[in-house]
Amino acid sequence: MRNYVIISLIIIILTSCTSGNKPAVNMESWGSVDSEPVYLYTLTNSNGVTVKITNYGCTVVEFLVPDRNGLMENIVLGMGSLDDYLGRHPCFGCIVGRCVNRISGAKFTLDGVEYTLVANSGKNHIHGGNENFSRKVWDATTSVSRQSVTLSLMYVSADMEEGYPGALAVQMDYVLNNDNELQLHYTATTDKPTVLNLTNHSYFNLSGGREDIRGHQVKVYADKYTPTGEGLIPTGEIATVEGTPYDLRQWTTLDDRLSVLSNGFDNNYCVNGTPGQAVMAAEMYDPKSGRLLQVQTTEPGMQFYTAVRLSERNKSQLGYASASYMGACFETQHYPDSPNNPNFPTTVLRPGETYTQVTTYRAGIK
Repeated sequence: MRNYVIISLIIIILTSCTSGNKPAVNMESWGSVDSEPVYLYTLTNSNGVTVKITNYGCTVVEFLVPDRNGLMENIVLGMGSLDDYLGRHPCFGCIVGRCVNRISGAKFTLDGVEYTLVANSGKNHIHGGNENFSRKVWDATTSVSRQSVTLSLMYVSADMEEGYPGALAVQMDYVLNNDNELQLHYTATTDKPTVLNLTNHSYFNLSGGREDIRGHQVKVYADKYTPTGEGLIPTGEIATVEGTPYDLRQWTTLDDRLSVLSNGFDNNYCVNGTPGQAVMAAEMYDPKSGRLLQVQTTEPGMQFYTAVRLSERNKSQLGYASASYMGACFETQHYPDSPNNPNFPTTVLRPGETYTQVTTYRAGIK
């Protein structure tokens, strides 16, 4: 009996000591767009890891994680105000769609019907058009448990919005758990056949913005990639990375490849594994801070982009001394131009089906 009382007292003491460290969420007003209120949500886990997300564009604004000495710093490129995001920017932290990446000729044919999209990348279409999901105000709800905090964001895309058929209902759940994982759960349904390819467009810099990413090391779990031609449109070939500068199957310091790739990386990798099952897609490591980022996904592809063209206009918003190679994107997705390549995994979504995707960004120390 005495031992039971002692154990019970210990449990009560431990509970009281840790109860203040359970996951939490805070919401603050961040302005409005066309009279729709915009908020900034701060998600914090029991370890103090913090993610700030706005319901404008479903955008990750900050992701604060510790280095090897416990120093918390932001590892994503983001801007300081809603006004910055309302201006032109390269999709910092946003959810883009309906179809991320490029569609050749800004057209596709589905069930014998040709659909014309906005040509916003030369003669091609990119990231869902000029008024894509990153330009929308999403509805939001939150929930908290002992192990995680969740921000759920919802948006209904109207039939023929940006040229895409079908009214599409999308839900995006950001889940920050006590394993220092930011999980991205996507679901969507449609009332007409359509095409859908969603991703998060966060730019990661594990130095906390102190330096560019050329000293970072990267490993990509992909034996194949999709070569591109003019306008970075896939040729339709699925080729081996063997013998190319795009082979990142072993830990590689980025500067070793960026010195021979004048435009940096902007490549779709065919992730090893079975689509629909979560696998490791990539890892990135900063030797100076000790921070490690692991990317897991259920998607068949991942666009790895090293942002060589971040323009000077972003310097003031980001507050960094340099705008070149300041971040790397790990855009988990289906392959670019899939609607026009029947040999690629399909992006077609039909009524009665549910689109699902799970991508996890895990922050750690190495």
